[in-house]
Amino acid sequence: MKYRKLGSSDLEVSAISLGTWLTTAGGIEKDIAIACVNRAFELGINFVDTANAYGRGASESVLGEALKDRPRDSYVLATKVYFPMSEEDSGLSREQIARQMEASLGRLRTDYVDLYQCHRYDENTPLDETMEALTRVVQEGKARYIGFSEWSPQNIRDALAMVPEMEKFVSSQPQYSLLWRRPEKEIIPLCVENGISQIVWSPLAQGMLTGKYSADAPPPADSRAASDEMGGFMDRLMQPEVIAAVDRMKPLAGEAGCTMAQFALAWVLREPNIASAIVGASRPEQLDDNAAAVDLEIAPILFEQAEAIAAAIPRPKN
Repeated sequence: MKYRKLGSSDLEVSAISLGTWLTTAGGIEKDIAIACVNRAFELGINFVDTANAYGRGASESVLGEALKDRPRDSYVLATKVYFPMSEEDSGLSREQIARQMEASLGRLRTDYVDLYQCHRYDENTPLDETMEALTRVVQEGKARYIGFSEWSPQNIRDALAMVPEMEKFVSSQPQYSLLWRRPEKEIIPLCVENGISQIVWSPLAQGMLTGKYSADAPPPADSRAASDEMGGFMDRLMQPEVIAAVDRMKPLAGEAGCTMAQFALAWVLREPNIASAIVGASRPEQLDDNAAAVDLEIAPILFEQAEAIAAAIPRPKN
C-alpha cells in the first residue's frame, strides 16, 4: 500500500480506503462485513470512511465492533453528518453537529474521529453557525480535522474566508471517476490552492468500471445493480452506451496488464490532489484486486484513450 498526506493535516492515509456504505450499512451479512474490514487492514489500508446516515447508524455500529480491539492510533477514521437520522434530526445546525457527533462516537466506540465531514451543504443553516460548531468539536478533541462532501466552489470559498477564526477544511469528498470528471473544472484547482485533498467516492462508478455488466444479460446476482438495498444509484449508469464504452476500455486494461477495476482506480490516483480513492466491498477478496492498483505504472497514452472513450458517451439532454 502507498500513503498520501491529507491536505494540510498531519494525517497519512492509504491511497485506497475502505468505504462502508456498501460494506457495513446492512447490505451484506455482519460477519462478512467485519471480514472485509479485517482484510483491508491486512492489505495496509489504514483509512476507513463512514457516515451516521449509512443504515441510520448501522454502519457506524458494525464498524465500531470491527475496530474495538485495534489500537486507536493504527487507523484513520472518518465519519459524516448532515442527512436525516430521524424526522427531527438532520442538517448542520449547532445543535445537530453536537448531538450527532456524540452519537457517532458512541456507535464507533471511540473518543474521537480523525476526520469529521459535512455530508452535504446545509442551505437552511447559516454557514458561520456550522463552522463554529465544527470548530468546537475540534477544540473539544472529538475530531482532529474537518472536511466536506459535494460543496460548491462558492460554499468552499465562503468557509475558507472564515479562517483562521474558524477551523480550516483539509479534505473534499466528491464523486470522481473516468465516467464523472466534474471536480476537475473548479473543485480540484480551488482545493490545490488551499491545502485541501480529495478523498473520492465512487471511483469505480458504482461498480460499472469493473466491467462486470453486459448489455445483453441481467446484472450478476451478487452485483450492486442487482441489489434492492444498494442499487438505487445505478439507473444513470446501467445504459447500453455506458456499458459499451466500458467494454471498449477493457482492451486498454488488458494492454496495461491489469483488471478493469485496477485500471480505473489507477486513473483516479494519477491526480496528485487525490489523497485516497474510497472503495466498497461485499467480499474480502475484492479488496485484494483494488489494493493492487496502487502499484501500477500505466502508460499515459492508455489513460488518454480511455478518457476519449468516456468523453464520447452520449449525454442526456436534460
